[in-house]
Amino acid sequence: MAIEIKEVKDSKGFKDFVNVQFDIYKGNSFWVPPLKRDEAKALQAEFNPAFRFCKAKFWTDFKDGKCVGRIGGIINNMYNEKTNSKIGRFTRTEFIDDIEVSTLLFSTAEKWLKEQGMTEVQGPLGFTNLDHQGMLVEGFDHLPSAASEYHHSYYKDHLEKLGYEKEIDWVEFRLFLEGMPEKAKRGSEIVKKRSNLSVKSFKKSSELQAYAVQLFEILNESFKDLFSVVHLDDEMIKYYIKRYLMLLNPEFVKLVFDQDEKLIAFIVGLPSLSKGLQKANGSLFPFGWYHVNKALKNPKVIDLMLTGILPKYQAKGVTAVLFYELHEVMEKYGVTEMETTGIFETNQKVIANWKTYENIQHKRKRCWKKTL
Repeated sequence: MAIEIKEVKDSKGFKDFVNVQFDIYKGNSFWVPPLKRDEAKALQAEFNPAFRFCKAKFWTDFKDGKCVGRIGGIINNMYNEKTNSKIGRFTRTEFIDDIEVSTLLFSTAEKWLKEQGMTEVQGPLGFTNLDHQGMLVEGFDHLPSAASEYHHSYYKDHLEKLGYEKEIDWVEFRLFLEGMPEKAKRGSEIVKKRSNLSVKSFKKSSELQAYAVQLFEILNESFKDLFSVVHLDDEMIKYYIKRYLMLLNPEFVKLVFDQDEKLIAFIVGLPSLSKGLQKANGSLFPFGWYHVNKALKNPKVIDLMLTGILPKYQAKGVTAVLFYELHEVMEKYGVTEMETTGIFETNQKVIANWKTYENIQHKRKRCWKKTL
């Protein structure tokens, strides 16, 4: 039977788009499922404010009447204006190991992007850098963080056959933090005293809420020159606060302030939700929230979600302060391992920080590119 591609236009289409990955990864012990409801909403303009500066279309592939693949196309006008480029993005691609299926998916997305005037396609990339990005090309036998990605090993082979080349890679590390070296504490105290810095800690999400917008402002400033990044305006900030704040354990968030009580740096750790989300299997209700909440309160591994430091403080040892403060909480909970999310392979300053700890560099994600 011929393969049929369908544009996603209605609730049935969005349901197929979200659900197909559950079939593709069925029985895979390393894949971490998303929350179906959140994922479906992220694809629709009525829920996702990124559609104010992005165009997007989504498609599903059917073979013998069964959904066997999906792909999205995104044009981020803000990013193209920033970079003076005509780059389209493919996003959220998933497919069975059938080159006919992947070929039809990519050719459809590429055709639409080209019709919109794009001259190049990159991906997987999302609406912003806080969305899904990167395709796993190494580390298929490791559990990813909830904020990272997992893909089958054959995806890489398909992309190469379809004419895609590497644009840039993210690398991920597992850090082993056995004990707190005394020199780390001394170093943190020296930096705080020298720059007259203070640190705020939190017990409740409501306490953290008051600083959430400022945190994203730091993120905007510290990430502004990185690949694929666009400025997050007030609407996008509100969207991400609403979407993610409820999933944080506030004890693992540390904020650093200068002598004028201005926020200058932050670190966000998150008790690993990967196994909890696997048990939830796409839904928080009726029982999924129990597994997620249990993971938040009884962490065994911490995922390092985000770190941001204002540029003027990036060479002043603030990283040491952030990690010391987070490490103290980890010791309180008996956590000795930290999973990093993706770091650009070119970001040697951050990678050098990881190498001061016992570590393994165990995963690699790729952004691909192709001329249209």
